Amino acid sequence: MRLSLLATVSALASSALAGSVTARWPEPCPIAPKVVIISMFDPEAGVWYGIPEFDVLAQNISVPGLSPIYPDVHCTADGEVCQVTTGESEINAAVTISSLVASPSFNFTSTYFFIAGIAGANPKVLTIGSVAFAKYAVQVALQYELDAREMPSNWTTGYVPLGSTSPGVYPQSIYGTEVFEVNDALRSLAIGFARTAVLNDSSTAVAYRALYNTTPSYAPATMPPSIVPCDVATSDVYYSGNLLSEAFDNTTYLYTNGSGIYCMTAQEDNASLAALLRGAKAGKVDFSRIIVMRAGSNFDRPHAGESDTDNLFYVHSGGFAPSVENVYLAGIKVVEGILDGWEETFQYGVKPTNYIGDIFGTLGGTPDFGPGGVFNDDPTAGQG
Repeated sequence: MRLSLLATVSALASSALAGSVTARWPEPCPIAPKVVIISMFDPEAGVWYGIPEFDVLAQNISVPGLSPIYPDVHCTADGEVCQVTTGESEINAAVTISSLVASPSFNFTSTYFFIAGIAGANPKVLTIGSVAFAKYAVQVALQYELDAREMPSNWTTGYVPLGSTSPGVYPQSIYGTEVFEVNDALRSLAIGFARTAVLNDSSTAVAYRALYNTTPSYAPATMPPSIVPCDVATSDVYYSGNLLSEAFDNTTYLYTNGSGIYCMTAQEDNASLAALLRGAKAGKVDFSRIIVMRAGSNFDRPHAGESDTDNLFYVHSGGFAPSVENVYLAGIKVVEGILDGWEETFQYGVKPTNYIGDIFGTLGGTPDFGPGGVFNDDPTAGQG
């Protein structure tokens, strides 16, 4: 009897212990940021650390799939603002943002994604230190390429759109990442916030930009930094010179059916936007809540009398430090504008007045660039 009783007690204890082992604490609620700031490398990220407005280092969440150099998402204690660094280039950006969107640690369905970095500047449109907000991001290097020394003599560039046989012809082979268009109504609000900032400059930049005044079409390059609405070109190749810059200016114009204004060159934006669009297709992201902002750190082409190699490798334009600082000075106004206007304006989204999405029309609606969408089952889906 005694042995039987002990066996029963032992079985009950084992059962209770097993129950305690299998019992689960409730999973923590995912962080639902109001704003996620997307940086690409250390200088862009660093301007958001140790600022007086908020502390994005209060929480540091490791996310599998992020860059091994930047493995954490940084968030404020209340989770309202987060910051992530993708690593430079298209591949890093695509993998990082895809991994971020897929993370169960976050709920991004009402989040505003704010791409905030530096870029090369087109002197025909803006100057170093200026801050530009894009409606279009164009993947300009997604083309055939011939070495310029071996291209036909009647060509102006060795770049040819995919599926075509000469420059200047719209690509006949579409990959889907050529162009992304974001919410222009949201862009206008962001520009309004940014224009309340006092932008930084440097005496070196003032002196350097004055060297562009001998070319009339470069008049914008000689002006002080300002806030400009214009568009960004994505290329993993860090290029310099009149011929390449003009070629990609033409590509931007061609791929956007004449409405894009090329003013910035960067490495990551189409990759980040592709990942966000696929997240939107999966219901994890609202593609109407994306802002693309870049500050000009250098010119994409030399001034008269300067060589392409000097422009690329050797010149000290004085634009890097002010541009990085202006990412913060203009960007903080945008972040604060969203937070301060959350209940009145931003909580339920800013309705787009333009098409938003990719060249395929993946989110619905009909693209206003390219040959027309291929996913038009819902004619209102791409309109917010």
